[in-house]
Amino acid sequence: MEMQDISEGKEKNEGAAEPMLQVQTEEEAENAQYELLKSPSEDLYEEAHGRTSFKPKAEKPGEGNSRLYRSACLVLGLLCLALLLLVIVLFVKLHTGSTVCPEQGQTAPADKKRTPFGPVCSYDQCQAYFNRGELQQCECYCAPGWKGYGRSCFFFSTFRLSWDESLQNCTSRGGSLAIVNSPEVQNFLARAGSLTYWIGLRELNSGWTWVNRTVLRESHWAEAPLTGDCVALMGRNPPDKNWIKASCQASTYFICQQNF
Repeated sequence: MEMQDISEGKEKNEGAAEPMLQVQTEEEAENAQYELLKSPSEDLYEEAHGRTSFKPKAEKPGEGNSRLYRSACLVLGLLCLALLLLVIVLFVKLHTGSTVCPEQGQTAPADKKRTPFGPVCSYDQCQAYFNRGELQQCECYCAPGWKGYGRSCFFFSTFRLSWDESLQNCTSRGGSLAIVNSPEVQNFLARAGSLTYWIGLRELNSGWTWVNRTVLRESHWAEAPLTGDCVALMGRNPPDKNWIKASCQASTYFICQQNF
């Protein structure tokens, strides 16, 4: 029976491989424990203190330069985008400056309404903003030094010339001597100037004719109009009586007019 059990045990042992046991002598085991205590591993030290050690990951060579390069590229890209937007804005303003009026930054005088226009605009913009009788308050459609009223701009000279020289001067400015074709224009000219000015009226063929070849229909002669072939307007005098006659060779100030 014992021989049979041994043979059966051997068969079982051959069917399942058993792990091999490493046998250490007592002296070898003591030496291993001594070496472990002499230089404990980091894992044992961390387990003893109840925490895990995190080692900083060493930065690969060249990784710092790569980050610096990407940052520089980002900054340069933003600068290029800002410059592109600035060029677009300047281009739009350059090509729309004659039709788009910037907002006026200065305070308007107390006797005038504040306008949203800058130094340049069109007559239609002024007409849309003001009532018909207030257009003289918007002068941004006139050249610098000119005063606007209705669809016209007027230049009041600060130097004196003869009537013919005044007409030539106004022509060189793109206009002519002023033509008074309504009481409103007459009132405006009388208020706007404080001197004596040539206007575009003179006597031709025994009749008073404007420089645009139209005949005088409504006059504003002073009580003592004097004598002469050309007409001057006395500023600040009553508008209905401020025209005087004078020799066309006399020198005085003058009013130029441009129409739109």
